Amino acid sequence: MQSSTVIKEAVRDFWNAEPCGTRYLGGPQDFGAHARARYELEPFIFDFAGFPSARGLKVLEIGVGMGADYLEWLKAGAHATGVDLSAASIQRARQRCEAAGFNPDLRIADAEQLPFPDNHFDLVYSYGVMHHSPNTQQCVREVLRVLRPGGRAKIMVYHHPSLTGAMLWLRYGLLGRKALRQCVFEHLESPGTKTYTQDEARQLMAGFDELELRVEFSPGDLLRHQPSARFQSTPYRLLWKLFPRFLVRRFGWRYGLFLLISATKPS
Repeated sequence: MQSSTVIKEAVRDFWNAEPCGTRYLGGPQDFGAHARARYELEPFIFDFAGFPSARGLKVLEIGVGMGADYLEWLKAGAHATGVDLSAASIQRARQRCEAAGFNPDLRIADAEQLPFPDNHFDLVYSYGVMHHSPNTQQCVREVLRVLRPGGRAKIMVYHHPSLTGAMLWLRYGLLGRKALRQCVFEHLESPGTKTYTQDEARQLMAGFDELELRVEFSPGDLLRHQPSARFQSTPYRLLWKLFPRFLVRRFGWRYGLFLLISATKPS
């Protein structure tokens, strides 16, 4: 087993090389193309985040990536701070916000050791980030620590089981006799990606009240996303074209990759 330090360095290197969503940039600074693709593929982000309701609140976003959601917090009038382990992501997010006329508060930081005092934020938001950390439970503890009593956490982690996980298992695990979770751990985005059942998510959020869970399809579950460089051969292109999305939406809704978690810090 690799140490958490080695995994964390590998995660940082992965996202420095390709900040999340880079494939959707129309050009090096075409952040509009990235935002359009993001919110077309994942329209439920707006409902989950609730950007307009954050006006005047102290918001922390953990894992800003290229800053699409972080910019929405600023537009909504929130006092928003953003952190990311990847320096390249922070640089892109800063460029995006400054181009839109904002002065962002963005910092390189580790979600397992947040550089903020206790009881500081009204809302902590983290979308598709903490499952990449070697110690996701510690990330959640840090969220609980920096939230003020009565503050709200909104966290998306990857769900188990999922259609994306099943497809990775068919590609990498069937012949290699690897478990579904091992295939996700080794082949979904950065090394060491974890997934959670709903019961495991409830345990992960120990210490919070008013817990709400919701499963959503990821673009990968429906093969609606633009395939990465690993999936450009003719068989994969054919799969993307012929994938039965209607049937999957109707009968596979329990197996979405995204697990949306909302919870409140006890007063």
